[in-house]
Amino acid sequence: MKQITQQRLTIITFLAVPVTLMLFFLMYPTLQLFHYSITNWNGYSSSFDYIGLDNYTKLFSDFPDAWRAISNNGLYFIIHTLFLPVELLAAVLLNRTIRGSGFFRFGVLMPYIINGIAVAFMFSYIYNPINGPLNEFLRLIGLENLIQSWLSDLGVVNYSLIAVSIWRFAGVHIVLMLAGLQSIPKDLYEAARIDGANFFQQIRYITLPGIRTVMEIILFMNLSGALLQYDIPYVMTGGGPGVASSTFGLFSLQTAFTHNNYGLAASMAVTLLGLIIIFTLIQNWIVKDRSGS
Repeated sequence: MKQITQQRLTIITFLAVPVTLMLFFLMYPTLQLFHYSITNWNGYSSSFDYIGLDNYTKLFSDFPDAWRAISNNGLYFIIHTLFLPVELLAAVLLNRTIRGSGFFRFGVLMPYIINGIAVAFMFSYIYNPINGPLNEFLRLIGLENLIQSWLSDLGVVNYSLIAVSIWRFAGVHIVLMLAGLQSIPKDLYEAARIDGANFFQQIRYITLPGIRTVMEIILFMNLSGALLQYDIPYVMTGGGPGVASSTFGLFSLQTAFTHNNYGLAASMAVTLLGLIIIFTLIQNWIVKDRSGS
C-alpha cells in the first residue's frame, strides 16, 4: 500500500509542473479571451464596460468584410486539400530507395523550417511586377501573356498567396506521410505485387488505409492552418488590394491593433475557435473509419 502511495505521489509530482504551465499559459488566456469578448475594452484603458453579446451581434451583422475574409480562409483549405494527392505521390516516391532520397527529404522540409516572415519577403520580391524573377522568367521563355501583377490583381492575389502557403507547408505534410508509409509492413506490398496489383491499386488498398491516422492529422493541420492564416497576407499584401486578400486572423489583428477594439477582436478570436472545433468535428465524422460497422 505504501509503495502504491509513493508511486502516485511521484506521478503527481512529475505532472504538476506541465499541468500548471498548461493552466497558466493556455486555460487562463482562453478564459480571459471569453471575458474580453463581452466588453468594449480598447486595449489600454484600465476600465471597460460589459456589453453582453453586442460584439458578436455586430460581427455577424455589420461586418461583411469579415465573412469575405472567412471565404478566403476556405479557399486556402480547399486548395491545400486538393494538393494532398500530389504530396502523397511525392511521399511514395521518396519512400523508395533512390539515389539522393535523403537530400530530397531534407529539401522538401526546408521551406517549413524557414521563418514565415522571411518566406513572405522572399516571395514579395519574386512576385514583383517590375523586376521580379517570376515575370522575367515568363518573358524569357516567351509566355508574356501570363505576366501578371501577382499581388495587386483582384482575381490573382489570393491564388498567389496560397501558392506561397503550399510551398511552405507541403514539405511537412510529405514528411508526415513518409513516416506513415514507413510504418506499413513491406510484406503487404510484396503480396499485392504477387497478386498482380499495380501501383495505383497498391496506393488505394494498402497505402491509404495504412496512413489513415496520419491523413487525419494532416487534414486537421490544413483546417486549423487555413483558419489561422495571417502572416503571409499580412506581410505581402496587408490584406489588399482593399480587403481582397484579407483572412479572418488578419482581420482580427487589424481590429485589435489598428482600431484598438480589443473586445470585438476577442469575439472574433472566440468565433474562430468555435469554427475550428465545429469543422474539425465535421471533418472527423467524414473521414471516420466505418469498415467495422
